[in-house]
Amino acid sequence: MPLLRFNMHEGRTDAEIRTLLDAAHEAVVAAFHVPDGDRYQLVSEYRSGRMIALDTGLGIARTDKAVLVEVTSRHRPEAQKLEFYKLLCRRLKDACDLDSSDVIVSFVENGDADWSFGLGRAQFVTGELA
Repeated sequence: MPLLRFNMHEGRTDAEIRTLLDAAHEAVVAAFHVPDGDRYQLVSEYRSGRMIALDTGLGIARTDKAVLVEVTSRHRPEAQKLEFYKLLCRRLKDACDLDSSDVIVSFVENGDADWSFGLGRAQFVTGELA
């Protein structure tokens, strides 16, 4: 059920993006214990100068391959989030050769009534989803 938005610079091929999305989904399934079919992903690409991702004073060197991942989800325990960060970076390195210094993640949490998967109902509220 997490909704992932991937913000990145233009230049990746469709195949490279698909590989990135598949690797990220593997991390979601493993860290959050969601079904494999629970997949919601969006990609936004930016021209040069339209996405800035500095290091927040941590000394992290970024490249033009940086990806900022926004995760919108119901509350997740801290341990799951920490596992997700680790798995996401590992899988993106293995599948895309993307360095962990180029992976930035931000969570936005919401509640059960904030999701409708269609049919005009909030399925977490109605009990159709747990």
